[in-house]
Amino acid sequence: MIKLLIVDDSALMRRHLGMIFEAEGDFEIRFARNGKEAVEENINFQPDVITLDINMPEMDGLTALSLIMTERPVPVVMVSSLTEEGALATFEALNLGAIDYIAKPGGTISLSIDKIQQELVSKVRAAVKARIKKRPAQDLIHRLREERKRPKADRVAFPRETKEGGLVVIGVSTGGPRTLEDILSVLPADFPFPVLVAQHMPRSFTRPFAERLNKLCMMTVTEVSRPVKVEPGNIYIARGGGDMVLTERNGRLTLISKPENPSFLWHPSVEVLGRSVLDQYNPEKVIAVLLTGMGNDGAEAFAEIKRRGGRTIAESEESAVVFGMPAELIKRGGATLVLPAEKIAKQLMAWAER
Repeated sequence: MIKLLIVDDSALMRRHLGMIFEAEGDFEIRFARNGKEAVEENINFQPDVITLDINMPEMDGLTALSLIMTERPVPVVMVSSLTEEGALATFEALNLGAIDYIAKPGGTISLSIDKIQQELVSKVRAAVKARIKKRPAQDLIHRLREERKRPKADRVAFPRETKEGGLVVIGVSTGGPRTLEDILSVLPADFPFPVLVAQHMPRSFTRPFAERLNKLCMMTVTEVSRPVKVEPGNIYIARGGGDMVLTERNGRLTLISKPENPSFLWHPSVEVLGRSVLDQYNPEKVIAVLLTGMGNDGAEAFAEIKRRGGRTIAESEESAVVFGMPAELIKRGGATLVLPAEKIAKQLMAWAER
């Protein structure tokens, strides 16, 4: 049996969530009404996994999470609202050590929680097996205070004749925001290749996430919500609620956001992005990186990039929060290198200099 602690100040939400997991048949469930009770039950009940609301009386979810990670670290899935404020709080939770999050489709008290039932159950099951990456509080405070006052690189034109210069494509899911922060913030402002990122995330989260990364990174980070010309010194984040695709317009490489392709399960789709790169770019000049996440999104496209002469990196099991997507790339023989997250930025810079 999996011991699950459900934390929410709404009795209605507790009942809905409890019914979902009771129907699974292999969960032992206990409830908490606020962060204070959650901290106590983490010690008394010793849960294997926790679902944790953010906005609660007496003690909010972020405060409770910080205490849980200090006293008895356990996998936590945040349950947040689909608002910009909810997104910002969720990113803080992921920095504090939460494994993943689920966005309520109907606000704080959601009667439409059934819409995300399958995703919720799969994320909680994955969290039980996930690796907790706890960032020391002082390190987090320092990073957020600094907010990277580093100068951005001058924008460099990316004319068609430099199309063969090089391109980095990154796919990531569960555990991604924290991992991307750690990798992308190390890249220098004059990194010579554009970086395209598909991170599974809802539409209301990707713009705040890109803005957060832009403060932490030396390169310029933007969400692709309209057609954007691809230029070095830039990191492009796929907009949630759609799929980012590389195409060519008027002789210039351009990123566009298209409606979600229903043939693929996860969005923004890494596989769709990877296939569009194969269509538009010399694979021998592509570096593809598959990071932490559930499932196999991007594994086939990235393996094909390697088969056609490109270079690929799969995040290693030792650092991946969930060793699903990178494991699938390795299984397909598609990984040039298997590296822990902390070594990936250095490898990207080494290949770019070459």
